[in-house]
Amino acid sequence: MLRRKARRDRGDQHGDPLDADQERRVRAVLALGGVPQADLPDGVQQVRLRLLERAASGQEAPRDVSAWAAVVASRLAMDWHRAKRRQERLGERLASLRQPDHAVGEDRRLLSVAVARGLDELPDAQRQILVLRFYADLPVRDIAGELGIPEGTVKSRLHTAVRALRARLHEDEVV
Repeated sequence: MLRRKARRDRGDQHGDPLDADQERRVRAVLALGGVPQADLPDGVQQVRLRLLERAASGQEAPRDVSAWAAVVASRLAMDWHRAKRRQERLGERLASLRQPDHAVGEDRRLLSVAVARGLDELPDAQRQILVLRFYADLPVRDIAGELGIPEGTVKSRLHTAVRALRARLHEDEVV
């Protein structure tokens, strides 16, 4: 009887390092520590693994395997919660980075298509002025010089073209 108790306290030396009572205790500690039911078998395996690693490294077996396993299980439960929080924070950070980029990217794509269609519908002179001003980023003075027209004409065409394009974008409900 005494030999069986000593063997139970140290685990089974020829097979499973945890007996059934110790395994139940480890499961209970993990469950009370908030580890989900589905993750309990992994937690028990981690306790077994640590006990086997301890023996493999030449360390003496714990005096009370049951108590040692309970402490290890409680630490595993804390580690599980830390990892879960880390994953949640990482997921939140990724989601916050992904959603605006996706939304902005999609909005930009729609706006680009709508602007391209709007530009196609403008008269050539207005389209030319818009492209030179907003895509080539030329000032009104330089546009007038390049096209050989007065600055007032550039400003007038630019104003008319912008108003027409804006109306088209509102009509398409893009802006």
